Amino acid sequence: MNDSDHRARAEQAVRFELALRVYYEDTDAAGVVYYANYLRFCERARTEALRTLGFEQGQLLAEKGIGFVVRSVQANFLRPARLDDALRVASVVTRLGRAGLDFDQKVLLGAELLFDSQIRIACVDTVRQRPTAIPPELRTLLLQRVSQP
Repeated sequence: MNDSDHRARAEQAVRFELALRVYYEDTDAAGVVYYANYLRFCERARTEALRTLGFEQGQLLAEKGIGFVVRSVQANFLRPARLDDALRVASVVTRLGRAGLDFDQKVLLGAELLFDSQIRIACVDTVRQRPTAIPPELRTLLLQRVSQP
Protein backbone atom coordinates (compact mmCIF):
# COMPACT_ATOMS: atom_id res chain seq x y z
CA MET A 1 0.00 0.00 0.00
CA ASN A 2 1.43 3.42 -0.91
CA ASP A 3 1.28 6.65 1.13
CA SER A 4 -1.86 7.94 -0.57
CA ASP A 5 -3.65 4.62 0.15
CA HIS A 6 -2.65 4.92 3.84
CA ARG A 7 -3.97 8.49 3.95
CA ALA A 8 -7.23 7.46 2.28
CA ARG A 9 -7.75 4.63 4.81
CA ALA A 10 -7.00 6.98 7.70
CA GLU A 11 -9.59 9.43 6.36
CA GLN A 12 -12.16 6.61 6.18
CA ALA A 13 -11.38 5.39 9.70
CA VAL A 14 -14.00 5.94 12.33
CA ARG A 15 -12.84 8.91 14.32
CA PHE A 16 -14.09 11.00 17.15
CA GLU A 17 -14.32 14.77 16.91
CA LEU A 18 -14.73 17.20 19.77
CA ALA A 19 -15.73 20.79 19.08
CA LEU A 20 -14.44 23.41 21.48
CA ARG A 21 -14.08 27.16 21.77
CA VAL A 22 -10.89 28.95 22.82
CA TYR A 23 -11.56 30.90 26.00
CA TYR A 24 -9.54 33.65 27.60
CA GLU A 25 -8.23 31.15 30.18
CA ASP A 26 -6.70 29.09 27.34
CA THR A 27 -4.54 31.93 26.06
CA ASP A 28 -1.42 33.86 26.96
CA ALA A 29 -1.22 37.65 27.25
CA ALA A 30 -1.19 37.97 23.44
CA GLY A 31 -4.46 36.04 23.03
CA VAL A 32 -2.70 32.98 21.59
CA VAL A 33 -3.43 29.49 22.96
CA TYR A 34 -0.72 28.52 25.45
CA TYR A 35 1.15 25.50 24.05
CA ALA A 36 0.33 23.08 26.91
CA ASN A 37 -3.39 23.65 26.41
CA TYR A 38 -3.31 21.72 23.13
CA LEU A 39 -2.53 18.64 25.23
CA ARG A 40 -5.47 19.49 27.52
CA PHE A 41 -7.72 19.71 24.45
CA CYS A 42 -6.51 16.27 23.35
CA GLU A 43 -7.11 14.84 26.84
CA ARG A 44 -10.70 16.13 26.76
CA ALA A 45 -11.22 14.56 23.35
CA ARG A 46 -9.95 11.15 24.50
CA THR A 47 -12.17 11.32 27.59
CA GLU A 48 -15.23 12.21 25.51
CA ALA A 49 -14.39 9.47 23.01
CA LEU A 50 -14.44 6.93 25.86
CA ARG A 51 -17.73 8.39 27.06
CA THR A 52 -19.33 7.92 23.62
CA LEU A 53 -18.31 4.24 23.85
CA GLY A 54 -20.15 3.99 27.18
CA PHE A 55 -17.14 4.22 29.52
CA GLU A 56 -16.60 6.94 32.10
CA GLN A 57 -13.09 7.41 33.47
CA GLY A 58 -14.38 7.73 37.05
CA GLN A 59 -16.42 4.56 36.69
CA LEU A 60 -13.44 2.60 35.34
CA LEU A 61 -11.40 3.82 38.29
CA ALA A 62 -14.06 3.01 40.90
CA GLU A 63 -15.25 -0.33 39.50
CA LYS A 64 -12.14 -1.79 37.87
CA GLY A 65 -9.32 0.09 39.57
CA ILE A 66 -7.83 1.17 36.25
CA GLY A 67 -6.87 4.44 34.69
CA PHE A 68 -5.36 5.65 31.46
CA VAL A 69 -2.11 7.58 31.57
CA VAL A 70 -0.04 9.27 28.91
CA ARG A 71 3.16 7.33 28.25
CA SER A 72 4.57 9.46 25.44
CA VAL A 73 3.73 12.41 23.24
CA GLN A 74 5.06 13.52 19.89
CA ALA A 75 3.66 16.93 19.03
CA ASN A 76 3.98 19.45 16.23
CA PHE A 77 2.73 23.00 16.78
CA LEU A 78 2.03 24.25 13.27
CA ARG A 79 -0.08 27.41 13.61
CA PRO A 80 -1.50 29.27 16.59
CA ALA A 81 -5.10 29.17 17.75
CA ARG A 82 -6.45 32.42 19.14
CA LEU A 83 -9.06 33.71 21.52
CA ASP A 84 -12.64 32.82 20.43
CA ASP A 85 -11.55 30.38 17.70
CA ALA A 86 -13.94 27.45 17.19
CA LEU A 87 -11.70 24.38 17.05
CA ARG A 88 -12.13 20.68 16.41
CA VAL A 89 -10.02 17.95 17.94
CA ALA A 90 -9.98 14.89 15.65
CA SER A 91 -8.89 11.65 17.33
CA VAL A 92 -8.16 8.31 15.68
CA VAL A 93 -6.94 5.15 17.43
CA THR A 94 -4.01 3.93 15.34
CA ARG A 95 -2.78 1.02 17.48
CA LEU A 96 -4.38 -1.15 20.11
CA GLY A 97 -2.14 -3.29 22.29
CA ARG A 98 -2.91 -5.46 25.30
CA ALA A 99 -2.33 -2.68 27.83
CA GLY A 100 -2.12 0.42 25.69
CA LEU A 101 -3.19 2.28 22.61
CA ASP A 102 -1.96 5.03 20.32
CA PHE A 103 -3.94 8.03 19.17
CA ASP A 104 -3.37 10.34 16.25
CA GLN A 105 -4.87 13.64 17.41
CA LYS A 106 -5.17 16.84 15.44
CA VAL A 107 -6.47 20.28 16.38
CA LEU A 108 -8.09 22.06 13.45
CA LEU A 109 -9.55 25.47 12.74
CA GLY A 110 -11.93 24.77 9.90
CA ALA A 111 -9.81 22.73 7.49
CA GLU A 112 -6.54 24.27 8.72
CA LEU A 113 -4.28 21.98 10.77
CA LEU A 114 -2.93 23.81 13.83
CA PHE A 115 -1.57 20.99 15.98
CA ASP A 116 -0.69 17.39 15.17
CA SER A 117 0.20 14.74 17.75
CA GLN A 118 0.75 11.06 18.31
CA ILE A 119 -0.02 10.09 21.88
CA ARG A 120 0.65 6.70 23.47
CA ILE A 121 -1.69 5.79 26.33
CA ALA A 122 -1.14 3.04 28.91
CA CYS A 123 -3.84 1.29 30.91
CA VAL A 124 -2.67 0.98 34.52
CA ASP A 125 -3.79 -0.74 37.69
CA THR A 126 -4.08 2.29 39.96
CA VAL A 127 -3.25 0.37 43.14
CA ARG A 128 -0.13 -1.40 41.85
CA GLN A 129 0.81 1.46 39.49
CA ARG A 130 1.64 -1.13 36.84
CA PRO A 131 0.37 -1.70 33.29
CA THR A 132 -2.71 -3.91 33.06
CA ALA A 133 -4.87 -5.26 30.26
CA ILE A 134 -7.55 -3.03 28.77
CA PRO A 135 -10.94 -4.45 29.87
CA PRO A 136 -12.27 -6.89 27.24
CA GLU A 137 -15.56 -5.04 26.72
CA LEU A 138 -13.73 -1.78 26.01
CA ARG A 139 -11.11 -3.54 23.90
CA THR A 140 -13.83 -5.01 21.66
CA LEU A 141 -15.30 -1.56 21.01
CA LEU A 142 -11.88 -0.02 20.40
CA LEU A 143 -10.93 -2.78 17.92
CA GLN A 144 -13.86 -1.70 15.77
CA ARG A 145 -12.36 1.79 15.58
CA VAL A 146 -8.67 1.16 14.99
CA SER A 147 -7.33 2.71 11.80
CA GLN A 148 -5.54 -0.14 10.03
CA PRO A 149 -2.45 0.90 8.04
